[in-house]
Amino acid sequence: MPDLVTLTGVGVSPGVGAGPVVRVVDSVPEPRTGPGAGSPEEEFAAASAALEDVAADLEDRGRRAGGEAQHVLEAQAMMARDPDLAMQIQQRTQAGTNAARAAYEAFGITREMLLTLGEYFAARVTDLDDIRNRTVARLLDVPAPGIPELTEPSILVAMDLAPADTALIDKSMVLAFATQEGGPTSHTSILARNLGIPAVVGCPGVRELAPGTRVLVDGSNGKVVVDPPDDLVARLAGVDEKRRAALAAVGNAPGTTSDGHAVPLLANIGGPEDVAKAVENGAEGVGLFRSELLFLDRTDAPSEDEQHGLYRQVLEGFSGKKVVVRTLDAGADKPLPFLPFGEEPNPAMGVRGLRICMQAPDIMHTQLTALARAAEGLDTELWVMAPMVADVYEARWFREACRKAGLKAKIGTMVEIPAAALRAEHLGAVAEFFSIGSNDLTQYTFAADRQIGAVARLQDAWQPAILDLVAATTEGGAANGIPTGVCGEAAADPALACVLVGLGVNTLSMSAGALPGVRAALAAHTLDDCKQAAHAARSAVDAEVAKAAARACLPALEELGL
Repeated sequence: MPDLVTLTGVGVSPGVGAGPVVRVVDSVPEPRTGPGAGSPEEEFAAASAALEDVAADLEDRGRRAGGEAQHVLEAQAMMARDPDLAMQIQQRTQAGTNAARAAYEAFGITREMLLTLGEYFAARVTDLDDIRNRTVARLLDVPAPGIPELTEPSILVAMDLAPADTALIDKSMVLAFATQEGGPTSHTSILARNLGIPAVVGCPGVRELAPGTRVLVDGSNGKVVVDPPDDLVARLAGVDEKRRAALAAVGNAPGTTSDGHAVPLLANIGGPEDVAKAVENGAEGVGLFRSELLFLDRTDAPSEDEQHGLYRQVLEGFSGKKVVVRTLDAGADKPLPFLPFGEEPNPAMGVRGLRICMQAPDIMHTQLTALARAAEGLDTELWVMAPMVADVYEARWFREACRKAGLKAKIGTMVEIPAAALRAEHLGAVAEFFSIGSNDLTQYTFAADRQIGAVARLQDAWQPAILDLVAATTEGGAANGIPTGVCGEAAADPALACVLVGLGVNTLSMSAGALPGVRAALAAHTLDDCKQAAHAARSAVDAEVAKAAARACLPALEELGL
């Protein structure tokens, strides 16, 4: 219908919802400059108390939400308690600035720093802004930002949604949400998928929609339709109902194509709190355990005993199944205060991933030893992989480090750098498995940071060049008799998952909420269907054409509402 006003963003959580727009309060008044009513000491004390109140509230919300949300909100609480932030505030109150303004300016300094530190921290600017707004609101005694009280089922619209709000969304009152900013890897998107709420992010113009405007949010296709006709709402609701029925019909059966080709479906997790959700959604194991989450947001390295306890819980949660652990993935874009390697002009291409561990081998040895201890006496199949491996030299170094730590596990490498994909046959002579990190592989292939909207067109795993690199990796693995998995966001797209299988990928790992859709898509197609879709996609000229060509070879996707 050409007369319909349709806004386009990125669909990050499938499903549809239609209802009236409710705007989320996402800002507070900018505090005035000048001194406060109290002494410098009293102003600093007021700011400190406000920060602690915010941190405690975030922790309480995390405990009530549980799972992935709890980890996210606990990390936010640590940001509110950052000593450097407190020092910045104290310097300003001592100079005569009122508490609210001092906090506002100090957060601004931290915000600018995060934007220069690479993708991991740039993606957390929304989290920081939320802490700032909540703190300033307390100091100014004005309403805090967040979701207003809803009187009817509604569509939430915001510049962006803070994790603190997303985590406790009432699913009976929130039909869907749409944000003007954000991307598929933001905390908001991850939590939306876990909650199963239709969501579109990065949607220009959506913040200007008037409250009460009736809209339809299609989280599968990234569309927000203004004043949709009833027949369109009914049709898309029918498609969504078919999708739900298809997911229910497949249940938690092991991943397989319709002709019996097994494709184990695994979960991406951050720690023990994610185990229950993964098991509930039928995860056949863990394809990506982000062990670095234990290291971030702290001033000292976790001890061997601390790591052992965490790893043991995860391994026990997947008894008899496979758990793939990614060793510490940190460095320039995820700075660790206890491993200062200085500033770098281009953090994304600096000392990160395995490179940082090669410069700090004791950190790696402690982690590998903790993993070895955690696996003792369990029937869980432990696999360990190194991030950001560029060549055979680095793969060999990692293999030796694992052996020195007495690790009894399969030892693999992640393929996130084009050089690794292009030389996969040589890497496969050293590694025992490959795991493709499609997010980083895409941004490195196209020199396109996923946080920069101006290059969003290139941040798409459907790009034929990425599919070529996936094929090169699977061929290199097959030549050495080793399996290849994918653990990036590409694996969570039902259509792209079929293409990946057609390219020779053996396992797929994704957020727990994406498992049912991918399971249903595979179960509706033969391996030959997947291969034809892969060939069609690789023959395309760009991502949009590749996606259309692949879906034409996978007709059941539309029937299933996927």
